[in-house]
Amino acid sequence: MSYTDIIIPFAGGLGMFIYGMQIMAQGLENAAGNKMKSLLEVLTKNKFFGVLLGALITAVIQSSSATTVMVVGFVNAGIMNLGQAMGVIMGANIGTTVTGWLVSSVEWAKMLSPTTLAPIAIIVGVIIMLTGKRHSSKEVASIIIGFGILFVGISTMSLAVSPLKDSPAFCEIFVTLGKNPILGILAGTAVTAIIQSSSASVGILQSLAAAGLVPMSAAIYIIMGQNIGTCVTAMLSSVGAKKNAKTAALMHLLFNVIGTILFSVVAILFFTVINPVMGEGMITQTEISTVHTIFNIGTTVLLFPASNLIIKLAKKIGRVDETAQEDSAVLLDDRMLETPSIALQSTITEVNRMGHIVMDSLEKAKTVLFTLSNDDIQALKEEESTVDKLTAGITTYAIKISSLQVSEKEHQEVAHLLQIVSDIERISDYCENISEFAETLKEKKLKFSDMGTEGIKEMLDVCVQSYEYALEAFEENSREKAFKVIEKERQTDQLELMLRTKHIKRLANNECNAEAGIVFLDTLVCLERISDHARNIAEELMER
Repeated sequence: MSYTDIIIPFAGGLGMFIYGMQIMAQGLENAAGNKMKSLLEVLTKNKFFGVLLGALITAVIQSSSATTVMVVGFVNAGIMNLGQAMGVIMGANIGTTVTGWLVSSVEWAKMLSPTTLAPIAIIVGVIIMLTGKRHSSKEVASIIIGFGILFVGISTMSLAVSPLKDSPAFCEIFVTLGKNPILGILAGTAVTAIIQSSSASVGILQSLAAAGLVPMSAAIYIIMGQNIGTCVTAMLSSVGAKKNAKTAALMHLLFNVIGTILFSVVAILFFTVINPVMGEGMITQTEISTVHTIFNIGTTVLLFPASNLIIKLAKKIGRVDETAQEDSAVLLDDRMLETPSIALQSTITEVNRMGHIVMDSLEKAKTVLFTLSNDDIQALKEEESTVDKLTAGITTYAIKISSLQVSEKEHQEVAHLLQIVSDIERISDYCENISEFAETLKEKKLKFSDMGTEGIKEMLDVCVQSYEYALEAFEENSREKAFKVIEKERQTDQLELMLRTKHIKRLANNECNAEAGIVFLDTLVCLERISDHARNIAEELMER
């Protein structure tokens, strides 16, 4: 028996398995992209919903490691707290069992035999890809082709290792792993850490089981180790992140280590005292899926009530506290780019946050020309600086999203967001201009006439309402609110023309100070342009 003849086909099969899994996951993600965006809203709810969300996202992207890396990114960006992260992490462990059930289906559904189904799936997928004109058809094709390649990979691995049944040395390795729980757990941890995918690691174990090589006791210890090994990816991703993001990765590790310890004690007692013979019997692919699922669901059920204690322990070990983010910090993280649809939703959330900062600026601008408050003048300048930093960060991140494999609709969404960000930033600039006008009035001890003051206040109210409707339209994706923005913008244009005409008459009649009059006219220009940019936002929303 030549080990080269085993290793090379096995490596090729593993490559096909991982590649097929990625293609299928990408297709599922693209198909569910818009739905996955709305799932982020669940994160504001309780930990139980976080478990469901983590399980669902992991089932779609076929990787608990990728889900946990995203969680680290969310925490690092400050849009998820550690309590919410804990729920998603627990759910991710459940979602990762889906791949194992797909692989083991060849045993409990004979019609799904790789030799029968894989070629059919691939050719059907290719036909759909070549003939389908819609983007959704190509996504469906990717799912089917990925499914077929995954099955070809698992079949190739199983055939490659089948000669090892006759190798006493190789069989003895698994017997040793079954008798020594620590070695079994370490083996599962090491393999999963190396290939950075518990789903692929379970697939390897199932291919060995299909060849009749793995005793049940060894498989169970290896599975437990695989759950620890999958933490490596998140731990690596937290390098260079903020301390609370590192705590999220540490929570994942603690959760799986504690679960492994609990179930290992049970397994050791069972296989050494209660039923040693059962541990020596060969395990099947379906039994591996069953054990994997029981272990992950059981760990979640047992540790869910103690999740807050795990968070406290992780924070204590990491010596961190959750700290408030600065307004100017861009709450976006490259880890979320692993799932473009969620990264896009996070960008929308960040644009909304930026929009509210500008809303606050507008509220200050409504009064600063009359109070001439130094605090408000300075606050407006600081908020404009904050908005500039957010604009740069959001724009850079949005461009990164557009460079990924996203749907045409998501490309358009990014384009609309970039334009909306630009309009919000320009409104912030005009708010800063108004603060400078207030400085001029204060330094020169000027003020508007009573008629001028009344007119500016009216104009300010209409402009602020216009932007407020635009922000609500963005938040709610409301065309009705967008139409209200357009109505307000028309009202602003008419009001600006009327106020300008009246002001010129007052100047001609020497009813107001000329220098204050210049500030008055400049203010009208700023307010009219604020309304224009609010309308631009509304029009972008109506094109989405």
